[in-house]
Amino acid sequence: MPATPHLPLPDPGCCPLCGGDNRCAMEIERETGEKQPPCWCVDATFSPELFQRIPAQARGQACICAACVAEALHTARETG
Repeated sequence: MPATPHLPLPDPGCCPLCGGDNRCAMEIERETGEKQPPCWCVDATFSPELFQRIPAQARGQACICAACVAEALHTARETG
C-alpha cells in the first residue's frame, strides 16, 4: 500500500475557507505571549454547513474568519 502524502497543516492565523487573517485571539496570544481579550468568535454563530465547507485536512487546525462567518449568516438569511 503506498504511503499517504503528508499535507502541510494550515496556518492557524489564516481562515481555512478564504485564507484571510482570522484574528483568532488564542493564536495572537500564542504568537505574542500577550494576554488577549475573549475572541470575537465567542459571540458568533457557526452553522454546521459552514463547518462542512472546511477542507478535511484543515478541520480543527485553524479558525474561520469573521468575514466568512458573516457571509454564511447573510446567505442563510437570504435563502431561509
